Amino acid sequence: MGDELLRTIQSPEALKSLTLPELTQLAAEIRARIIEVLSINGGHLASNLGVVELTLALHTVFSSPEDKFIWDVSHQTYVHKLLTGRQDRFSKIRQFKGLCGFSHPKESHHDHFHAGHAGTALSLALGVAKNRDLAKRQEYVIPIIGDATLTCGVSLEALNNISRDMKRFILVLNDNAMSISQNVGAITRILSRILSNPLTNKLHQELDSLVSKIPSYGSLLTKQGHRITEALKNFVSPAVFFEHYGLSYIGPIDGHDTKRLIDVFEGLKDSQWPVVVHVLTNKGQGMDEAIKNPVSYHGAKPFHLDTGKFLPATSNKPTFPKVFGAHMLKMAESDPNLVVVTPAMSAGSCLDELMHRFPERCLDVGIAESHAITFCGGLAYGRNLKVVASIYGTFLQRALDNVFHDICLQELPVVFAIDRAGISGPDGATHHGIYDISFLNAMPNMIISQPRNGHVLKELLESAFQWGRPAAIRYPNMTTEDSNAPLSYREPGRGEILAEGQDLLIIALGHMNLTALKLRELLLPHGITATVMDPVFVKPLDTELLCKLLVSHSKIVTIEEHSAASGMGSIINHFLMSQGYGNIQMLNCGVPETFLDQGSHAELINEIGLTPEKIAQRVMRHFTLSEVPPAHAEVETAAPAAYEPRGGGR
Repeated sequence: MGDELLRTIQSPEALKSLTLPELTQLAAEIRARIIEVLSINGGHLASNLGVVELTLALHTVFSSPEDKFIWDVSHQTYVHKLLTGRQDRFSKIRQFKGLCGFSHPKESHHDHFHAGHAGTALSLALGVAKNRDLAKRQEYVIPIIGDATLTCGVSLEALNNISRDMKRFILVLNDNAMSISQNVGAITRILSRILSNPLTNKLHQELDSLVSKIPSYGSLLTKQGHRITEALKNFVSPAVFFEHYGLSYIGPIDGHDTKRLIDVFEGLKDSQWPVVVHVLTNKGQGMDEAIKNPVSYHGAKPFHLDTGKFLPATSNKPTFPKVFGAHMLKMAESDPNLVVVTPAMSAGSCLDELMHRFPERCLDVGIAESHAITFCGGLAYGRNLKVVASIYGTFLQRALDNVFHDICLQELPVVFAIDRAGISGPDGATHHGIYDISFLNAMPNMIISQPRNGHVLKELLESAFQWGRPAAIRYPNMTTEDSNAPLSYREPGRGEILAEGQDLLIIALGHMNLTALKLRELLLPHGITATVMDPVFVKPLDTELLCKLLVSHSKIVTIEEHSAASGMGSIINHFLMSQGYGNIQMLNCGVPETFLDQGSHAELINEIGLTPEKIAQRVMRHFTLSEVPPAHAEVETAAPAAYEPRGGGR
């Protein structure tokens, strides 16, 4: 299928003149374009295929950017991007210097917030609507959320603050029955009953029709008697759930019926109260493989365009998450006291097999990071269970107070398995896990570690429950070496020497030891020999080993894939200053204080100067040594990730 019609759409205003058959053709062209580009780039496939007609209807009826579309998570905005003047850049979505995979105001004035986390759209929309009302403007505010969004506590807090007299506020509930994996929890079960009840819309229509036929008073009652019909409807309709929050309920509506969607949105433009429009969509609509496998195709890897099958992996090595998942399963098989909790990240964290084998001990609590962490505190109470909180670094930020108040303050031995620690590549600024050391380091009683390979990761997992304290084990989503060698106990605050030298001390964290060892090789031809130290633990730091090395080393380079302003380097700087090591020359290499956009791991590492070659040049300049010529050796970089941030809610 060509894209003849799609190419003519340079702004959403062009949709208003299209006929229904033309909108149908445009929907097909958009799906073909998304499938074509994502077969190469990967990305959020199933969720975007599911919202084509919904997005077309919204842009046909309303006038963006004056009317504000605020997308929850915003992973499902690819159609929106194609309709708002970004077609020429769409082939570079999620690529270096290309389009962001989420909404991004710097890309277009049709995007109002740089989003990426679940549950924020409704709160933002309420704030935007209040701003509008105070300024006496008249635009529509339209948050678009997924069904899983309503399992997120932030969304429930926002629902609690909806004003019944708010006009021009339309909450679109895009219901595809899942986020990444199947939704979980009591709220999901309640919503399933509420949102699937066919009586809701039918009864509302019949009551309105009946009242309108009353002689002389029908039109008046229809207009003024809204609360009467709503009250009657609530006797038999589960829409009362939304009524309690001040929202009128419309639906469920077929989310792939463009005409029906347009008619509904047109009919709501004069609504005198806030409305929720419940839309049923099919995740993966238009691609058989995505429909059959919505979990795998939520955040799709590159695939064959003709068959839809994923391309083979480029490496036979396991990733850190796969090592973690496999070892958790092994530990659970031998220890009935092991319990793992995840906030809707079972697939990305490679816990699906553990969940299948031990569903009572591998618990998905939904998109509820704060609850997940405090729940772990309750599980760890009594210290009879071995509790692991499996969570992405970028999502752990959302539960900062819970880590402090409910884990560390209580001195509970919860183990935080922090996945995606480091640069998150194509996901961009909202998903880089580069800030967790800074806030975890501030927590009394917390242990922070990072393994350099899969074998050390397993040793840390086995050892952590013997420490008797809150402990964080952080690791990236990249390929790694692993082995079946016997596992040794890891004592907190014990680092290792990986190579010895006399002129320079390189302290590298986790997988960045590969960079450190390559850096050492680049310096050797210049007569510079370097000691490479893997601290393994950031907190407590191996100060005993460090002090021994400081006897013979006065130049130190730290390397980490974390914010340089608040990571391992700053911790070592503080130690040196507090201990009076005034003669030490320091060079801290890490992520600069900026928001990194999307790109491959290798491209972003190169851009911020964390390749061995660029660090070597910095070393020579900083310590006033001779210049190092550019080198081109390859260094281990992150493997393409199959998972993207949670959709339909995440």
